[in-house]
Amino acid sequence: MDALDKMDAAILDRLQQDGRLSNAKLAEQLSLSEATCWRRQKRLEDCGAIKGYQAVLDRRILGFGVMAFVQIVCTQHGEDVTAAFERIIQACPSVLSCHNTTGEADFLLIVVARDLDDYSRFVDTVLRKLPGVASIRSNLSLREMKATNRLPVLADPYHASL
Repeated sequence: MDALDKMDAAILDRLQQDGRLSNAKLAEQLSLSEATCWRRQKRLEDCGAIKGYQAVLDRRILGFGVMAFVQIVCTQHGEDVTAAFERIIQACPSVLSCHNTTGEADFLLIVVARDLDDYSRFVDTVLRKLPGVASIRSNLSLREMKATNRLPVLADPYHASL
């Protein structure tokens, strides 16, 4: 895709704030015709800048009181072992994200669980059975100060506007 212009960034910013925003309302807010707004949004979807739309849920209200950041160190890094590891992680709904990282750990996972007993079961039944795992280190979130998936498409990404 060609570089995004300011209008593309404005569309992305508004849709990140409210994914249910109608094309008519979005066009009105950005002073665009509905047809132009629709074409731009469709182009952003087609090129993959917009991957989809979803509701943002409150994990605590839904009963997921534990959030863990899990560092995994692997002893084996072969293709087969890594592929099996990835298949298991991809299939596990309580794993919100998994990143192959630099540093001491090979992978960093964000995991939710209903409570500590539920998390303990997850560690025993999933993490300890992953192929090639040498160590598992968990850090539990005590307080979530910020959680967002919004990208800074309009703002200076390094400085808050206070």
